[in-house]
Amino acid sequence: MRIGIDVGGTNTDAVLMDGTTVIGHVKHSTSKDITGGIGGALTALQQQYSFSPSAVQAVMIGTTHFLNALIEQRGLAPTAALRLGLPATAALPPMVGWPRDLVSAVQGRHYLAHGGHEFDGRRISPLDPDEIRRHAADMARSGTRSVAISSVFSPVNLECEAAAAEIVRQELGPDVAVSLSHEIGRVGLLQRENATIINAALRELADHIVDGLASSLVEHGIAAPLYLSQNDGTLMDIEYARRYPVATFASGPTNSMRGAAVLSGLASCAVIDIGGTTTDVGVLTNGFPREATTEVTVAGVRTNFRMPDVFSIGIGGGSLVDADGLTVGPESVGYELGSRALVFGGDTLTATDIAVAAGLADVGDRSAVAHLNRGLVSTALDRISRRVADAVEQMRTTSDPLPVVAVGGGSVLLKHELPGLGTVIRPERFDVANAIGAAIAQVSGEVDRVEAVRDGRRQILADDARQEAIDRAVAAGARPESVQIVEFDEVPIPYLPGNATRIRVKAVGDLALHSGDLARHSGLVSTGQEGSR
Repeated sequence: MRIGIDVGGTNTDAVLMDGTTVIGHVKHSTSKDITGGIGGALTALQQQYSFSPSAVQAVMIGTTHFLNALIEQRGLAPTAALRLGLPATAALPPMVGWPRDLVSAVQGRHYLAHGGHEFDGRRISPLDPDEIRRHAADMARSGTRSVAISSVFSPVNLECEAAAAEIVRQELGPDVAVSLSHEIGRVGLLQRENATIINAALRELADHIVDGLASSLVEHGIAAPLYLSQNDGTLMDIEYARRYPVATFASGPTNSMRGAAVLSGLASCAVIDIGGTTTDVGVLTNGFPREATTEVTVAGVRTNFRMPDVFSIGIGGGSLVDADGLTVGPESVGYELGSRALVFGGDTLTATDIAVAAGLADVGDRSAVAHLNRGLVSTALDRISRRVADAVEQMRTTSDPLPVVAVGGGSVLLKHELPGLGTVIRPERFDVANAIGAAIAQVSGEVDRVEAVRDGRRQILADDARQEAIDRAVAAGARPESVQIVEFDEVPIPYLPGNATRIRVKAVGDLALHSGDLARHSGLVSTGQEGSR
C-alpha cells in the first residue's frame, strides 16, 4: 500500500492506495506549519480505514510550501552567489533584475571570479583558488550560511563549480550549504544562476520541513520511505529534497494533472484543477504535464528549471464573491474556509456558498445560503465558467479538439459544459486527484547538454544521452525494466560554432519498492537521486 498526500492552500488531501486502486481518502484543513495538517490527515485516514502502518510501503507528499516561503519571503537563509566566468560575464552581475525586497530578504551578496568554459569544454580562464578563498573569507565575515555557485556552461563541464565548492567548504566549514548550478538549472547562465540562488536560500528551511514531515510519519508508526513530488510529476527522496527544494515548486498542479490522467484514462487532455484558492490549467501530453518552453518567473525572478506549463487564476472554493456576483476572487479565505464561509457558520460569501446554493455541492448548512438571490448565484457561476474557459483557451496550441477534465474539490463550481469547449469530464474521486497523482508518481532521470556534433557522431551522441538518462532514472530509484524514454529533443544552436546542438533526454520509470528499498530508505539515507535533474 501507498499513501499519497497533497498539501493545498485550503485542504490537505490524503489517499490510501493499493497499486492504482484507491482504498480510501480523506480531507483535512491545511495548517500554517503544514505538518499539523498532514498529521491530521494521517490520523483521519487511520481512523476511517484501520490499516496497519507496517503495511504502508511508501508515502508520497506534494507541497508548495517552499514556493510559498519564497513568495512570502520567510525562512530564507543569508545567501551569497559566486559566479565563475571572468573576464567574461561581468556586465550583468548575479541577482540582476531581482526584486529589491527579495535581495534584502536573502541578504544577498555576489562575487565574480575567474573560471568557466565555452560550450565545447574549452576553458574561458583558469580557476584561481586564492581568489575563491578571498571571496569565501568575505562571505564568512558577512554571516553567509548558504552559497550558490554558478559557472559558464557548467552543464557541459562541471569541474570549475566542483573545485570552487570544495574550496568554499574548506573556508566556511562543513555546515555551509552549497548549491551548484549544473545540478539545478539548464543551459542559460543567468536563469540557471537565479534558480541556484533561490535553491540556496531555501536550504535551511528544507531541512526543517523535511525533518517535520519525517517526524509526522514516525508519530503515526509509519516506517516507510518518504518521497516528495517534483515539478515534472516524478518523485524525489528526502535527501534530494533537502538539497533541491526548488524541485517542489509546481508539485501541486503537476500532481493534479497526473491524477487526472489516471482517473480519466486520458493521456492527452486539458486539466482544470480548482482548489480552495486558485484554478490551475495545464495540458497533458502522453500522460505527463506539458513542460514550459520559455523561462519561468518565480517571485519576480527569471529561472529555467523544469516547470510544467500552467496558467493560474485566482478562483477557488474559498474565493470571495461580491454582492452582485460579478467579481469572484482573487481574494480568498484560504484555509479559513471552514470557519468563514456562510455554510460553515461564518459571515463571508464565498464561491463554496454559491455552489451549495446552486445545488452543485452538499457541504455545511444549506439553509445558511437559502436567502441568496437566484440571479446572484447564476451570475457568479457564469462568471466562473467564462473565466475558466478563457484560461483553457489560452493554453491551447492548436485548433484540434481537446478533451477537458476537471479535478479538485472546487471543480463543483463549473457547469457541465464550458463556453466553446463542450462537456467537462469530472471523473470519480475528482476531489482527491492531487493526492492520487502523488501516490502513483514515477521517478525520472534527465540529460540536458550541448554537444559539438561532428560527421558520423550524431547517433552515438544521441544514444549516449539516452543511456545516461536511463542510468540516472535507475539511480534515482526506478525499476530498470520499467524505464522508458518519454522525451528526446535535438535543437541546433546557430549562434555557436562547430555544429553545436542541445540534446535533452528524459527517462521515466516506476518506483522500485521491495524489502531492499525499504531497508535503504528507512532512515534519512540518500538513494543517489542527485542523478535525477
